[in-house]
Amino acid sequence: MSPDRMPDAEHPLQLAGAYGSPYSLKMRAVLRYRRLPFRWVLRDSKWDDLVKPSVLLLPAISWPDEQGAYPEAMVDSSPQIVRLEAMTHDRSIVPVDPAVAFIDALVEDYADEWVTKAMYHYRWFYDACVDKAGSQLPLTLDQQMDPELLSRSREFIIDRQQSRMAMVGSTEENRPVIESSYERLLDLLDSHLATTPFVLGHRPGRGDFGLFGQLSQLVIWDPESARVAVERAPRLVNWVMATDDLSWLPVAGDEGWDRADSLAQTVPGLLEEIGRTYVPFLLANAEARDAGADEVFCEIDGLPFRQAPFGYQVKCLTWLREGYHALDGTARETVDSLLAGTGCDRLFG
Repeated sequence: MSPDRMPDAEHPLQLAGAYGSPYSLKMRAVLRYRRLPFRWVLRDSKWDDLVKPSVLLLPAISWPDEQGAYPEAMVDSSPQIVRLEAMTHDRSIVPVDPAVAFIDALVEDYADEWVTKAMYHYRWFYDACVDKAGSQLPLTLDQQMDPELLSRSREFIIDRQQSRMAMVGSTEENRPVIESSYERLLDLLDSHLATTPFVLGHRPGRGDFGLFGQLSQLVIWDPESARVAVERAPRLVNWVMATDDLSWLPVAGDEGWDRADSLAQTVPGLLEEIGRTYVPFLLANAEARDAGADEVFCEIDGLPFRQAPFGYQVKCLTWLREGYHALDGTARETVDSLLAGTGCDRLFG
C-alpha cells in the first residue's frame, strides 16, 4: 500500500458511523484525540454520500487519494488504527515500548471481542434497553421518520437483533457469566482510574479507545447497564464522557505511557480478568472452528458458556500470537513476566 495522503481541511478523512455503534464512537474518539481532520457522516442517512465498503460494517473510513477523491472505504477499527499510525505518528496511540504496546493491543482486543458481548447482551436482553434501542436507533437515519415507518423499523430492528442473541452468547444460561464479567470490569476500572488517567499511564492507547467504544454504550446509552455503572463506577462514567473527545489533552512526543516495570498496581487485575473470561472463550472458539463444531463450549469462572463459533475471533487469536512471536527476546520476556499467572499466558503456551 502506498503512503496515504495526509488529510486536511479541504480533504478530510470521511468517517461513516452511527451513534449506537461502539466501534463508530471508538474511531471518532481516536480521530478527535489525534486531531486529524475528518467528516462524521451518519451511515445510510440522507447525508450519506460516501463510498460503500465491500463489507457493510461500521465504521467505514475513506482516505483522500492524490487527486482528493475517495475511491475506497475501509472497515474494522483495529486495522484502521494501524493504517492511521502508518500515516502519521503525531499523537500516536501505540506505546513506544514494544512490551507495553503488546499489552495495549491485548486490552483492545479484549474490549472489541469480549466486552462487546456485555454491550449486546444488555441492549437486547432488558426490556428498558430494548425499548430505547428500538425507538431511537431508526431515528439516527431519519429524525423526521413518520410514525408508521418508525413503528415498522422498531419491530424490524428488535426482531433482527434479538434473533442473533444466542449466536453471540447472550442467553439466560450465559447471563451470569456476562453480567458478572461486566460488573468486575466496572469495579476494576473504577479502582484503576482513582490512581491514573488511562489504562497504561497518562495518555491513551488502543486499549483505552477499545474500552471506551463499548463503554460509551454500556455506561451512557443503555439504561440497565448504565444504572449498574452509575452505582458501581462513578469515576468510570466520568472517564467515558471525557474520552469521547480528548483533542484538548496535551501530549509531548512519545512521553506519557508507563514503563513495563512501573505499570499501575491495578493493571494485573485487568489482565487477570482478561485471562478469566476472554482467554478461555478465545481458545475454545478456535478449537470449535478447527473441529468443525457448531457450538463453542467452555467453562468461565466455574460456569458453562456456550455460543456459536466465529471465524473472526480465530483471526484475533492468530494476530495476537503473531504479535507475540514478532517481539524480540527482551520484549517477549517482559510480556511473559507481565502475563505470568494471569491466565493470558495460556494464549502463547
